[in-house]
Amino acid sequence: MNEAKERLAKWLDNAHVRKIIFIAGALGIALLFLSNFIHLDKPGSTQTGESAAAYGSQTESDLEDLLSHIQGVGQTRVLLTMENSVESVYLDNGTTKTKEIEPRIRGVLVLCEGGDNPVAVARVSEAVTKALDISSAKVCISKLSE
Repeated sequence: MNEAKERLAKWLDNAHVRKIIFIAGALGIALLFLSNFIHLDKPGSTQTGESAAAYGSQTESDLEDLLSHIQGVGQTRVLLTMENSVESVYLDNGTTKTKEIEPRIRGVLVLCEGGDNPVAVARVSEAVTKALDISSAKVCISKLSE
């Protein structure tokens, strides 16, 4: 045990080793300080920092694509109305983001070629209410004019 202490003491007496340890410590402190100012998002994260308009546009596009593949629905157009914007929740220090709350959807208008077919309307209504977790009272489905 004493031999290990002696080797460590001899190693730490080396000026070059002390400089390296000092630089590494200073670099670590600098990185910790900078981490409060630099927020790196995870790659592939699409909703971080998005506005309600961007979130709404992406959701509308996704719904149009999915709904048009339901039997009897045909071409679709979707309009979403939002209740609020993307909300970010931070810790007490105000710099560390813990989560983002997506905007609440106030209503959905779906125009589709099969809007006059009751079976297609029921399928669209069920798909929209389940996908967006909203009540059917917030969904309006109508026939798309040609």
